[in-house]
Amino acid sequence: MRWIAYIVKCLLAGFVAMQVYFAVQIALWISLDPSTTAFQRAERWRLCTWHWSCPVYSMWTPYDKISNNLKRAVLVSEDDIFFQHKGVRVEDMQKAWEKNQQKSQLGGKAKMPLRGGSTITQQLAKNLFLSSEQNYFRKGQELIITGLLELALPKQRLFEIYLNSVEWGEGIFGIGAASAHYYATVPAALDLDQSAALASALPAPKCFDKEQYCRRGSINYPARQEFILENMGRVALAPVPQSKTTTKNTK
Repeated sequence: MRWIAYIVKCLLAGFVAMQVYFAVQIALWISLDPSTTAFQRAERWRLCTWHWSCPVYSMWTPYDKISNNLKRAVLVSEDDIFFQHKGVRVEDMQKAWEKNQQKSQLGGKAKMPLRGGSTITQQLAKNLFLSSEQNYFRKGQELIITGLLELALPKQRLFEIYLNSVEWGEGIFGIGAASAHYYATVPAALDLDQSAALASALPAPKCFDKEQYCRRGSINYPARQEFILENMGRVALAPVPQSKTTTKNTK
């Protein structure tokens, strides 16, 4: 039985070491920008294998150089209360699980797409460190990384990294590359319609970019854009700080 205990100890040590690695990486991003992500590396390998020249584009854009139109559009599309929650929306995850279970019972033949239920922080955890595989171990690891991200980084920094790392098309990562690719402009100059269109792409970015990837997709991009435009005015970019006067009056 000793060898079983030894294997268990090795697995636990490996698991702990992995979490330490994630924590150190995240701590570095307090002041340093991520140079690449797990999703970018996977896409580069898919498109290029061993070739040096490769059509994978990413250009970092500071948070204050990104249009507020785009920020609000992304919040409406992906996580409208991002600046209010602590990284996970349990109710949304439960609804997503129930909806996905319904599709599984129908043999995967339903036209409805799988609902993710992930917050922006959860998506960021997956993009930075993990793969697109769907299993319970990956989801559990995603939740741990989500907690580390929320503990170590302020919300604005998390949103900045997300906007600069999320996939926006085949080989297109981050808003700098996306705004140049689709509109030949910079992120600061994106107007309402352009921002809504880019935000609508996030659930299926490759399909938005190239029709060849739409065989399994059923995203109604015009409808999503209309919904985003109608709701951009109701989302907040950051929590409103409570003034000292208000604090005194409530005591």
